[in-house]
Amino acid sequence: MDTNPPNEPLNLENLRARLLYLGLHGLLANIETSIQEPWLPQLLQIEEAERSRRSLRRRLNAARLQRYNPMAGFEWTWPTQCDRPLVEELFSLAFIEEPANIVLIGPNGIGKTMIAKNLLHQAVLHGHTARFTLASDMLHDLAAQDSSTSLARRLRRYTSPGVLAIDEVGYLSYDSRYADLFFEVITRRYQKNPVIITTNKPFGEWTKVFPNAGCVVTLVDRLMHKAELLNLEGKSYRYKEAQERTARNAKSRAAKKAKKT
Repeated sequence: MDTNPPNEPLNLENLRARLLYLGLHGLLANIETSIQEPWLPQLLQIEEAERSRRSLRRRLNAARLQRYNPMAGFEWTWPTQCDRPLVEELFSLAFIEEPANIVLIGPNGIGKTMIAKNLLHQAVLHGHTARFTLASDMLHDLAAQDSSTSLARRLRRYTSPGVLAIDEVGYLSYDSRYADLFFEVITRRYQKNPVIITTNKPFGEWTKVFPNAGCVVTLVDRLMHKAELLNLEGKSYRYKEAQERTARNAKSRAAKKAKKT
């Protein structure tokens, strides 16, 4: 919300909007008197800062990002293929305003989830609502609803956030019921709010993810419409870290053994 610059008199119209936004109805009802009070600008700054802090905390909790590594630690030289300019462009968040989906395609352990979570975090910091979910968690959650009313209510959990990230599409296969639920989420968000997908399978292999489902072609078509596709290739970074850890531990054990002898 726009505020008056420090040390400048409060504008009556601006003050009315700020008091209404903050829910300070007592001051609003007595605005002609309130505007003369010397403590009012500081009070407004304190209330607005606290409201902003609580709003950010609520959005972060709702995003369910849990633990993740920041992009500052991303090793750009590790993947054998990664369009760095595209990734950096995505962090401008222009895809949210368009809106355009983002599909991160590549093998396990190459950094897809890391990029997706950092994009969500950036979106939250800029005032957007967001949610991160594993594909399996979302589909099991929706399939567990035992009535159309409860399903409609639960669908809003995945259709209302400004940005939705669905992780690990393709690691499991699902029956037609799950395919229909996935399609329902994508359709309700179509051209309204973007989806970030991470998958280990190109779209041509999604019939293996949702075998015998008649909606796969339309599902892929809606995901690809106005989408940014980021292909990553290379070996698993987690496997690299495991090898390095094994080597360090072996070296440490050898050093301890040498000391004993």
